[in-house]
Amino acid sequence: MILSNLLKSADKKWQPVIKEFEAVVGKDGVIRRKEELLTYECDGLPSYRQRPGLVILPRTTEQVAAAVKICCDRNLPWVARGAGTGLSGGALPIEDCVLIVTARMNQILSVDLDNHRITVQPGVINNWVTQAVSGAGFYYAPDPSSQIICSIGGNVAENSGGVHCLKYGVTTNHVLGLKWVTPDGEIVDVGGTVPEMPGYDLTGLLVGSEGTLGIATEVTLRILKQPESVCVILASFPSVEDSGVAVADIIGAGIIPAGMEIMDNLSINAVEDVVATGCYDREAAAVLLVELDGLSVEVATYKQQVKEICKRHNAGEITSANDMATRLKMWKGRKAAFAAAGHISPDYFVQDGVIPRTKLAEVLGKIEALSDRYGYRIANVFHAGDGNLHPLILYDNSVSGAFATVEEIGGEILKLCVEAGGSLSGEHGIGADKNCYMPYMFDETDLETMGYIRDAINTKGLANPGKVFPTPRSCGEAANAKKFEFKDAELY
Repeated sequence: MILSNLLKSADKKWQPVIKEFEAVVGKDGVIRRKEELLTYECDGLPSYRQRPGLVILPRTTEQVAAAVKICCDRNLPWVARGAGTGLSGGALPIEDCVLIVTARMNQILSVDLDNHRITVQPGVINNWVTQAVSGAGFYYAPDPSSQIICSIGGNVAENSGGVHCLKYGVTTNHVLGLKWVTPDGEIVDVGGTVPEMPGYDLTGLLVGSEGTLGIATEVTLRILKQPESVCVILASFPSVEDSGVAVADIIGAGIIPAGMEIMDNLSINAVEDVVATGCYDREAAAVLLVELDGLSVEVATYKQQVKEICKRHNAGEITSANDMATRLKMWKGRKAAFAAAGHISPDYFVQDGVIPRTKLAEVLGKIEALSDRYGYRIANVFHAGDGNLHPLILYDNSVSGAFATVEEIGGEILKLCVEAGGSLSGEHGIGADKNCYMPYMFDETDLETMGYIRDAINTKGLANPGKVFPTPRSCGEAANAKKFEFKDAELY
């Protein structure tokens, strides 16, 4: 009875603002029942959870703007969310926040093949973009491993990458323009339909801003013509260090593959157990995937050079494929690596640091030393070409204190990356997971300057509060924080 009364009281608190939101998005566009809200309590980083106060499901730019305006007028904190596949806690709700979910905004608005561009709503799934234009010989280059489920809006928020970011760049390199709702509910257009626009690069500022500067409601993307020839080379190595040196030498030879990926033995066996590609050598300490694309003569020449470089660094079995079916089979294991980790461990914690390619062997050795010191297995999967590491720390969350230790290991890995001259994140974003490590990479003046930009646009601090920038709390405490002080919030 007491619990029932508490729930009725909480529901009554939200009633006035619920009616306002329903007037904008309809009754089916407002989720308020406690059991339904549980669906939205975390993103792809499930270690941190917090149930939102309400969930709003708009379909149009105008509905997003109206919902944000209600939050602004009532001083309600709000968080934008796409498909919920983010891995840094960027879409993690805070207590009594409004979660604005763009999943229903899933329309492809226009396709302009002549000018190599496509305009979509933020809820469009990454892989749908390529599907929409592949029949005409085009594709969309940024391809996160989650591309069959992650949305373009989330990719824009986190500046996502993927296996082809080495040659073609991350999301920001493919966004021409944005229709954007600011934190005070205004609708603005930034960028345009051509690659270079005069004035300040506001598109570059907003892409990767992790929901702290507003919400993208339409995105104009650059699409590319499919290459004449594509070849994938798969090489097995007796050590991860050998594979890392081979990567550095391939780039040093002036070859820029479309993508280069390394998986260690733990990851190799996990994916073979799950997806059974039959492509990967289970005995290898590491495998290196190299994708080459371009003119046929260029690909043929580079293919031979890459094989020779791999042999020089002790590669054993080396196979290659030009046909699509075999190429997709080779990539299948890499794309399934994160999911496969769930079959060898009850839980895992993934990091996303970046290091210079020349430091691959050194840093991987140090990560192995951390694994030995703490007694936790670490599976390594990474975009080797641009030094973007994805170490997966395997653990059992049911063991008391395990997650705290894993967070500590993750922090040590991030510090290693920064000390090596790298970065805290390559594509997952900072979110709630890494914000307390920002001072390891940026000094006080750097952070203050970035804060000026946030405060100038997000004037009330209502848009995705507590993300990106450090707080006095530890990372875990910040991510799990129950209260953010918005004393002037008006629900009645």
